[in-house]
Amino acid sequence: MLCGASPIILFVHADQLCYSKIRPLAKVDLGHAIVILPAAIFAFMQEVYCSKFFSCSLDAIMKARYRYRLYPTSCQQVSLAKLFGCTRVVWNDALAHCIEEYRAGNKKPSNGSLQKQFITQAKQTSEREWLGEVSNIALQQSLNDLDQAYQNFFKSCKGERKGKPVRPPKFKKRKGRQSAKFHSGGFKVQETSVYIAKIGKIKTIWSRELPTKPTSATVIKDPAGRYFVSFVVEVQPEPLPPTTKSCGIDLGIIDFATFDDGRKVKAPKPLRKNLRRLRKRQKKLSRTQKGSKRREVARKKVAKLHAKIKDTRTDFLHKLSTKVVKENQLIALEDLNVSGLLKNRTPLYPPSGGTQGGGDLGWREFRTLLEAKADKYGREFRVINRWEPTSQLCSCCGQKGGKKDLSIREWTCLWCGSFHDRDANAATNILKVAGGQPKTAQPKFQQLELFEINNFQVAGGQSETQNGRGGRRKTFVKGAAANEASTHPKFRQLNLFE
Repeated sequence: MLCGASPIILFVHADQLCYSKIRPLAKVDLGHAIVILPAAIFAFMQEVYCSKFFSCSLDAIMKARYRYRLYPTSCQQVSLAKLFGCTRVVWNDALAHCIEEYRAGNKKPSNGSLQKQFITQAKQTSEREWLGEVSNIALQQSLNDLDQAYQNFFKSCKGERKGKPVRPPKFKKRKGRQSAKFHSGGFKVQETSVYIAKIGKIKTIWSRELPTKPTSATVIKDPAGRYFVSFVVEVQPEPLPPTTKSCGIDLGIIDFATFDDGRKVKAPKPLRKNLRRLRKRQKKLSRTQKGSKRREVARKKVAKLHAKIKDTRTDFLHKLSTKVVKENQLIALEDLNVSGLLKNRTPLYPPSGGTQGGGDLGWREFRTLLEAKADKYGREFRVINRWEPTSQLCSCCGQKGGKKDLSIREWTCLWCGSFHDRDANAATNILKVAGGQPKTAQPKFQQLELFEINNFQVAGGQSETQNGRGGRRKTFVKGAAANEASTHPKFRQLNLFE
């Protein structure tokens, strides 16, 4: 027992004892009582008795992906093509069987029965005997992924899964992204290469070190013909030293990100820069004959340009999100309806600007990166409601100035006389709503009389000017008497120095 202190009861999750890198419980003083509870009871005790007891301070485990470039030889490329084809065939055969069972009114077959029918028994037939030429681990994992896809679909239909509705799994195509997944028994990390079962050692470019031993590896071939290997590793959070800085970010098209202190970041917009080249290559692809070699060459050129556009955008988002997370303790962002904005039928880059340009910016991916990196580095990330009038409120006095046309980029508050940049003012309001403290306040001027009522009209009168709502249609006495119309004064903002 501790001298002068009452014993502390530590409620420990039973699953937390499975990790080898967690600090051993032997460091706890002998006077403390350790109670190991199942998962359900542990969660209940944490929720009910969180104010009376303490949970053990074990570091949380996070899963991260590390991707590296592969350079297989010509023989290894043939072996990888067989591997991708076998995993695709097993997936499609099992999916077709599940669809037939569903149409017949039966339940979905279990994962074990699917593996027995489409892997073990299929190898013994003349039509699928070539399945034995590749690793059995990748074939089993392909059906495991199919079963997980169905489980996600069923949970989404029942309302047990958060987020957007999940659609049922689809058939895999021969062209496009190909992948094969291995667990710890099907691969081995070496100094200059990665060993894949029944493939051999593949040359690997280790751009960064693996933090821990990977639990799984996925070999990928993208449409541009590049090969990658993606490892899943378990890492611990790396909390950075706390700071007092916080930032609110307003996302846009002209300026990708505007911060509450007035800084603006331009996006590279790789699609806009390569749009003419992409159109030229796509036209050339459409003119080639299907199944010809020239069509395959033209398809690869289009895919390589798409890969370049994607890599440029991803590199920009990673660098910006890392810088923002490392410099600020609190990051505030607005919840944008990105999918709704992209449904606008305006051209991609019209002369006057359009909302579909947001598809070239990656707003949603930027938010996802900020959220993930904030959890990793111990920062706080908050998202405010999309219906907050951040562009209408004055960040100095808090008065609401009403809706403003998108062409108005700067405006002056009618109550306190503060001059605002539209995006910087919105970013400051985003930070205020999220609970942060803005860095600088906008200067305040002497309050002036800024309202002037002109063109005052009675709805039933025969005015020679426009009606009260600013339209051209005039309401006559007969119509006004029936509808009980009222007057609508027109406001005009004056210059502060008039």
